[in-house]
Amino acid sequence: MFFERVFSEGLAHYSYVFGDNGEAVVIDPRRDVSVYLDICMERDAHIKYVLETHRNEDYVVGSREILDRTDPVVCHADSQFNYRYGEGVLEGDEFNVGGFSIKAIKTPGHTPGSVSYLLHDRDGEPWCIFTGDALFADEVGRTDLLGDEMIEEMTGVLYESIFNKILPLGDEVIVFPAHGAGSPCGASISDRNWTTIGIERKKNPFLQVDGKESFIDKAGRKLEIPPYFRKMEELNLYPPVLKRIPTPTPLKPSEFIERTDGSQILDTRTELEYGSAHIKGSISIMSKNISKFAGWFLSYEKPILVVGEDIKKTVQKLVRMGFDNVHGYLAGGLLGWHTNGLPTYKINTLTVHELCQRLDQGEVNHILDVRSQGELEKNGVIEGSIHIHLTQLPEKMDSLPRDGELFIFCGSGIRSMTAASILSKNGFDEINVVLGGLAGWNSKTTDIIN
Repeated sequence: MFFERVFSEGLAHYSYVFGDNGEAVVIDPRRDVSVYLDICMERDAHIKYVLETHRNEDYVVGSREILDRTDPVVCHADSQFNYRYGEGVLEGDEFNVGGFSIKAIKTPGHTPGSVSYLLHDRDGEPWCIFTGDALFADEVGRTDLLGDEMIEEMTGVLYESIFNKILPLGDEVIVFPAHGAGSPCGASISDRNWTTIGIERKKNPFLQVDGKESFIDKAGRKLEIPPYFRKMEELNLYPPVLKRIPTPTPLKPSEFIERTDGSQILDTRTELEYGSAHIKGSISIMSKNISKFAGWFLSYEKPILVVGEDIKKTVQKLVRMGFDNVHGYLAGGLLGWHTNGLPTYKINTLTVHELCQRLDQGEVNHILDVRSQGELEKNGVIEGSIHIHLTQLPEKMDSLPRDGELFIFCGSGIRSMTAASILSKNGFDEINVVLGGLAGWNSKTTDIIN
């Protein structure tokens, strides 16, 4: 018997491979599926089943990719949607893998047809449950994806799924969710890699309720919905098959310039590197933040050109989100660009100390804080600052003042540089990024945070 959890960085996505006696099942696979094939090959196991817990919104599922390379039975939840591959799952369906059995349990709420899969041990006792987006560590699935008017109803359905189907399985049953900390599929998922029903019954704040109405009041929240979610919902009814991760074309500076018209330039270098020198019109999204923000700021309709170091990793992250439109990257990076005598642009930066000095001297007119509402409520606000969450900046930037310098603030300076790149692309000139962000404020023990 073998079991492996596969973690997809950035998406905070967990998928799972379980096998016994030459047979295996893959649960909620990502799009680049070689990892599952390699795991099973090393164990001399054939992938018998691919099971999906729900129609995913945050990444392209890899079920058809596996189906293209081998011959598993693919089963998807949410069969009320118009899937064009695989088979729908029914309540009580059983899947035998070696000497173990897996039972499908309908647990709707996050989506109308979400399914959890209960794995029994050789003695037929419940061992672990794959809950998809129904139950996380210290969180429950979001219920707002069908629209505001459905939140109360779907939250009530989720309550029934968790309290009447999952929790009665027993405190000792291990819970393997589809996401960990940082996923947009839950507002405050804990960083525990795995949990148990008992731990969640005791610690999960959303389970500390008096009843269904109390649960609805607490869990029925409207969260930010990244625009790319709708694209994922569409693609995951019939995910396109890649066969392999695309290899973008290395472009000389002259070739890069020829392709910029009609393209979007993604710069994945650090905020300091981008601030020092960048290509005009490029968007700054550091490599580690691609999965968080590419879906907010990049288009599926325009070619993507990349400036950065680890191109393979960048493409991999983008492909998982359905961005198959990476057409090339700048060979040699900015060094080659500079040696060809081509122009670059800068974003002004300053430290917290420098900003405090300018505040004391009355030289700061406008501070733009791009942290989330949750961060503001937890850590405080800067007196007199303008708050627009980074993800809302494109639609709200017209409300920003243009009479004087704009100082951009976040938790560390990284998101501030992303904001600065968006504003610069849209004609804002007097932009300053505060390096260090909230961490810098705290280290200075300044009293401007209220």
